[in-house]
Amino acid sequence: MLNQIVLVGRLTKEVQINKTENGKKISNITLAVPRSFKNMNGLYDTDFIDCILWENVAVNTSEYCHKGDILGIKGRVQSRIIEKDDKKQNVLEVIAEKVTFLTSKSENSEKQEN
Repeated sequence: MLNQIVLVGRLTKEVQINKTENGKKISNITLAVPRSFKNMNGLYDTDFIDCILWENVAVNTSEYCHKGDILGIKGRVQSRIIEKDDKKQNVLEVIAEKVTFLTSKSENSEKQEN
């Protein structure tokens, strides 16, 4: 059995670190991932995929990445059931095990100058 996912997309907002009740660092990010095919109107749709980063992965990403940067994420898909208004809902989450920063330094410096 294999549960592995690889995503490449742009960070939709600045990374913020939160702490769980146990004191573990966590960050919830969203990647904008364009599809590789055109829709019926001849345009490329984009999927917005929520990812969860834990501990050092979250800290390093918040330190070095900013809104609009391109990230590569390798991780796994995880499901859990949440109860909301007495209804059970199955939620799928991407747990990032490794984040690769794909935006070059020259792109970052151009962003900061503008």
